[in-house]
Amino acid sequence: MPGRDWDSLLPLVEVTVTGQGRAWSGERFIDTAVGGRLTYRGHESVQDGEWQCTTIRLADPETGLAVDLTLRTCPGSGFLRSQVRLVNEGSTPLQLESVSTLTLGGIVDAMDAMDAMDGLTLHWADNDWLAECRWQHAAFRDHIVPLNRSAHGHEGRGCFERYSQGSWSTGRHLPIAALTDRAGRAWLWQIESSAGWRYETGEREGAAYLALFGPDDAHHQWRELLAPGQEFTTAPAVLVGTESGGLDAAFGELTAYRRRMRRSHPDHTALPVIYNDYMNTLMGDPTTDKLLPLVEAAGSAGAEVFVIDAGWYDDDAQGWWDAVGAWDASNSRFPGGIQQVLDAIREHGMTPGLWLEPEVVGVRSPLARTLPPEAFFRRGGVRVTEHGRHHLDLRHPAARAHLDQVVDRLVDDWGVGYLKLDYNINIGPGTENGAESAGAGLLGHHRAHLDWLGSLLDRHPRLVLENCASGGLRMDYAQLAVAQLQSTSDQQDPLRYPPIAAAAATAAAPEQAAVWAYPQPHFSLDEIAFTLTGALPGRIHLSGFLDRMSPEQFALVRSGISVYKALRSEIPDSLPFWPLGLPSWDDTWIAYGWRGQAATWLTLWRREPTADERGRGPRPRDQHGADDTTRTVTISHLRGAPLRPTLLYPATSDATATWNAADGQLTVTLPRRDTAVLLRLSAAPPAEGREG
Repeated sequence: MPGRDWDSLLPLVEVTVTGQGRAWSGERFIDTAVGGRLTYRGHESVQDGEWQCTTIRLADPETGLAVDLTLRTCPGSGFLRSQVRLVNEGSTPLQLESVSTLTLGGIVDAMDAMDAMDGLTLHWADNDWLAECRWQHAAFRDHIVPLNRSAHGHEGRGCFERYSQGSWSTGRHLPIAALTDRAGRAWLWQIESSAGWRYETGEREGAAYLALFGPDDAHHQWRELLAPGQEFTTAPAVLVGTESGGLDAAFGELTAYRRRMRRSHPDHTALPVIYNDYMNTLMGDPTTDKLLPLVEAAGSAGAEVFVIDAGWYDDDAQGWWDAVGAWDASNSRFPGGIQQVLDAIREHGMTPGLWLEPEVVGVRSPLARTLPPEAFFRRGGVRVTEHGRHHLDLRHPAARAHLDQVVDRLVDDWGVGYLKLDYNINIGPGTENGAESAGAGLLGHHRAHLDWLGSLLDRHPRLVLENCASGGLRMDYAQLAVAQLQSTSDQQDPLRYPPIAAAAATAAAPEQAAVWAYPQPHFSLDEIAFTLTGALPGRIHLSGFLDRMSPEQFALVRSGISVYKALRSEIPDSLPFWPLGLPSWDDTWIAYGWRGQAATWLTLWRREPTADERGRGPRPRDQHGADDTTRTVTISHLRGAPLRPTLLYPATSDATATWNAADGQLTVTLPRRDTAVLLRLSAAPPAEGREG
């Protein structure tokens, strides 16, 4: 191609092999010796349903390593899914230390304006317990500074990188990030691994590049020894590219991709309302007497699933945390048997659900002594212990047989139709089984774990699985390709949940993103509406002491559930957008919208500027002057459309909204702080709402 700087392109696959290394030493995992030697052997393309698959075959003549790069897409889409398979066709064992799943060089290269990289913006998401999906952005040049390569004759040694640590795949960051430019182009990527991932971007030969990896030796203690004839396959990754529309357009493409690649399940379109007794309610202390009033109230409010969360198995005077593993119902908590509560749930028209933490066994559990040592994570020959728990290795038949027996009993004998699968420890780099590295052991376990989840759904096709790890600390699409829902947070402060709820659709498809709504009898009507409104765009995790509410409070809860049921059929085909940009943690105004077939919906929150834990006032960015009651948001895809905004929830709100079709701008007034509203933009207002 005339004008293109071919030197800025990368090998299709980068492979670090012990004894081979890289051509230029530093923090980057590109420019590997093996990657630079890979030669083309052929390719083939096949059609697999709606998927178009191309496999490019490469080989390293020196080591005999054969590499197959498989790229998948769907005609007319803007995504490319990549996965790499390596086979040792040589005569000598090869130890892998890192393998790229996807590399891309030449982003905004010499064909673009000379200052093209000066116009690039990096976007990444920090993640933590209670503070998930916190998107950050910075100029590319803030992290990748120009070094004047011509003066030195070499590339830089550094890059911008993010990676996971231990068994919480999203305990530090989401495996999702993006580059955007001033023209509205976007490059958005997602790595699908629960057992280690890393991405890097930087400058190479005058252009930006991108490289996506699963686990590696430097960050995850992962090494894979390939004897002659053995093979290894990387974690998948996907790259979305859009020519306009920025992040909103890119996340729309990523959402469509997520819906294509996951396991199909009726829950993805049914979207039942879920009540869970935990958050700000029973908090792991369920009993028959406490649950029965909640069951009745939840059924009356419109819930369709009732989940008994942690503690239902607790019959230990010393506490259940380090004694879990058998998953038998507590006799002291349920004197008439847990079936009494499960039957009551069904009698009120709801599906019973239970909480499990299947991958752990408490150190005081009898199973810690009866299961074989090889069924647990070990390092250096010692069984790993973390926060009073051991960790099962689901590659071992005894570990898997134990969990199969537990789940089949709960589903077949107890009639449970929903399992919340939690994961509350970070077990570190993994497990060593013989000579394998800890990271390879973690990867092997997680692949066995995903296989086990799939086998549960094979045996129980209507069983619904919720993926939870202390909220959203394992929020990746290795898990979400199998599980139906994702817990987005354990955040208990309703005023701190909006930035998580608004950004949840960046990490999970809206119909998979479960957001807590925990109205309480001591809440004002504004507070009840505030916590409910945040859950309406995705999946409702209802909680709270509904049985203690006044008729007026309960009616406000019921009306929110009714609004959700009226609009939920639109959610599985909708695409998310953020007219005020992705939210920051302390933003006072937050907006999240979704485009459906029939209309566009928009949730807006107005919060009190937040003070820190020591009572200090808000930062200057949170202060907007005396009148912060009104915001104008631009909704580009509706520009020119003659629409009327309709207030759907809460009906008690005194919010107003006006639409400027020529500019595509919606102006919303929320007179009181710490309030939120759900609006619908359509040609005619629906019967259940009122005009703004």
